[in-house]
Amino acid sequence: MNLEPRTLQQWLEHIERLHPKTIELGLERVNRVRQALALQPVFPVITVGGTNGKGSVCAMLEAILHHAGYRVGCYTSPHLLRYNERIRIGCAEASDADLVRAFSAVESTRGNTPLTYFEFGTLAALWLFAARGVDVAVLEVGLGGRLDAVNAFDADCAVITTVDIDHVDYLGADREVIGYEKAGIFRGGRPAVCADAAPPASLVRHAGETGAQLLVIGTDFGARGQGAHWQYWGPFGKRGALPHPALRGACQLANAAAAITALDCLRERLPVAANDIRSGLLQAEIPGRFQVLPGRPAVILDVAHNPQAARALAGNLATMGRAGRTLAVFAMLKDKDIAGVIAALRARIAHWHVAGLPGPRGAGAGELKAALAAAGIGSVTRCVDVAAAYAQACDMAAENDRILVFGSFYTVAAVMPLLEHRRATPARGGIREIPER
Repeated sequence: MNLEPRTLQQWLEHIERLHPKTIELGLERVNRVRQALALQPVFPVITVGGTNGKGSVCAMLEAILHHAGYRVGCYTSPHLLRYNERIRIGCAEASDADLVRAFSAVESTRGNTPLTYFEFGTLAALWLFAARGVDVAVLEVGLGGRLDAVNAFDADCAVITTVDIDHVDYLGADREVIGYEKAGIFRGGRPAVCADAAPPASLVRHAGETGAQLLVIGTDFGARGQGAHWQYWGPFGKRGALPHPALRGACQLANAAAAITALDCLRERLPVAANDIRSGLLQAEIPGRFQVLPGRPAVILDVAHNPQAARALAGNLATMGRAGRTLAVFAMLKDKDIAGVIAALRARIAHWHVAGLPGPRGAGAGELKAALAAAGIGSVTRCVDVAAAYAQACDMAAENDRILVFGSFYTVAAVMPLLEHRRATPARGGIREIPER
């Protein structure tokens, strides 16, 4: 007789073994267990999907709503150091005890249904939100939208950040196919906010077919820079003299505008004041998204792992002002567009320190060096692992240089414990084999 796991670590090992595949899209399994758990949220649900920017929009929504006094449940993925990062209530990570309780509730109900790691975690998150009586839930789509486990729960407002090429093995290789998958989180008669100024026709068409109330940036809402501040405009009016988000990067104004539009659409159920928005924008934070650490040489952490994110990263580097060389610590998963990421950043990087990532999806250092060679880049150091790559970059860097750690959540997670002395990000735990969606 198998005993039920007792610790969080034991539970995580257990749920990793339940399904033969790390990712298997589809709602049949999760809906079956959702119904058995009688999970029907009575609180508003904001679902956030898109290729890039999902985490930033979730962080802004969470911070604004928290400042307004709401008890916010926020579910995001993947985590960097600890599973607890994925599930937050009241801007605090769920405790090990709460997660064990939630996992036990799902396990005792699922019967013989083989849930994936992400499906199990999604159900546990919503069970915990219900048990703790949250006022609102902010849910980040793991992969795609239409067949993602998060989509088992109807969104009162859906947000799509951007639509670009990623996860081609699961979502397809062009924006029209991907746009249709992401638009699957739309619901008839409910707002659907899109922060992509040129959404695929498939997304627009699906919104029309379902009767969703589509709002597109640049047409229905947007942002205008005003020096040290910016102005939001949308279907319910304007908001001026807003502070620039604490989250860095040119894309963050679009993300902030999408978050404000979603909140305006839900204003009758979730009213927020102007000061809540200002404070939330200044307080929202998310590690590993163009995170610039203090000290010299500067260290920049960015989980960018597809060409669109890499292009945004290149643009952000260009706006940082004059510096010495940019030295890369670079590692990726082999099922990503490695060549596309290299092409986006090659002009910004003087030297590449490459390393392999563990697990069957990890690209080897030799594969990365070959991809760089194919792009005509020869200034490359091959390293045994990410920690060694970071150490070699530190040895090479002069005071005015900057070290860019990027390519995957795994890459950033491997370096974060090494940065504890900078006191920029708490470093607890280490790199594990976790599904990077």
